[in-house]
Amino acid sequence: MSKLRFTFACSPYDRMHSLLNGTVVPEGIDLNFIPIEIEENAWRQLKHQEFDGSETSLSSYTQFRSRGDDRFIAIPVFTSRFFRHSCVYINTHKGIKGPQDMKGKTVGVPEYPMTAAVWLRGIFQHEYKILPGDMHWRSGGEEIAGRVEKLKLDLSGVDFQPIPPDKTLSQMLDQGELDALFTARTPSCFSSGSPNVKRLFDNYWQVEEEYFARTGIFPIMHTVIIKRNIYEANPWVAMSLYKACLQSKNIALRNLQHTHALSTSLPWLVRHVDSTKAIMGEDWWPYGIEKNRKTLDTLCQYSFEQSLSVRKMSIEELFAPETFDEFKI
Repeated sequence: MSKLRFTFACSPYDRMHSLLNGTVVPEGIDLNFIPIEIEENAWRQLKHQEFDGSETSLSSYTQFRSRGDDRFIAIPVFTSRFFRHSCVYINTHKGIKGPQDMKGKTVGVPEYPMTAAVWLRGIFQHEYKILPGDMHWRSGGEEIAGRVEKLKLDLSGVDFQPIPPDKTLSQMLDQGELDALFTARTPSCFSSGSPNVKRLFDNYWQVEEEYFARTGIFPIMHTVIIKRNIYEANPWVAMSLYKACLQSKNIALRNLQHTHALSTSLPWLVRHVDSTKAIMGEDWWPYGIEKNRKTLDTLCQYSFEQSLSVRKMSIEELFAPETFDEFKI
């Protein structure tokens, strides 16, 4: 019996390794796994629909769907998650000591709708009472000049402008032309040790642990989407791919807990795993709808509040209905 040929583009995370190397094979699918980093992946998929399925930005997907773009349907596989408090960088000469000092500041961001920035703006609004309109926003390339927004934005009440095309966010933060930077990637001005740049939250891991303990939210950055025409012709594909991704993720989590040999090059990996389990439980990277309902609904709320989605999307609209429950023996 022939299998469905299916091209799948995704970053080669540890939680995807078993799919990439063929240890896990999705039922009924001849999987061609193409390992591509998220920025290129999302650009090629959302602009040109090059792949049958792919990883994509949860923020971008939510925005597209809110605007009536239904070329894709998502499954509740969350390839990237990240607590983003560590990703707020500030210029040390701007008098910024804590979140409240961000009011009135000029903040750089590679792309205003990027998921990391959506989460951070939502956290600043709901945790620290600093609205997006309380800051001035500048977007552009973090390390390479000339990056532009993928979508035309209508941000009422928000000062949002591109930076000059010959400048980068990292340079501008270092030189004091920006007060702060919200980003997903560590800027070179920080990693090179510039005295002009530091994190807003020096103890970010403690802030993030407290945030999780209080909210139960582990922010989702990326999800997995399938071309709608393929899904509609083969509705079983959603659950088959979901189950395979879940199996691959579970293998990765088990490997991290092996003590006969370290699965990654971190000398205190076992301690990190034990600490994570104590805070977040045995399944600290959950897939599926129910375990992630609050996190997903919060992202949908933030996207609408920030004028990115034209209406607040529901979880039921975003994900294939077959993935909302699972067969149990």
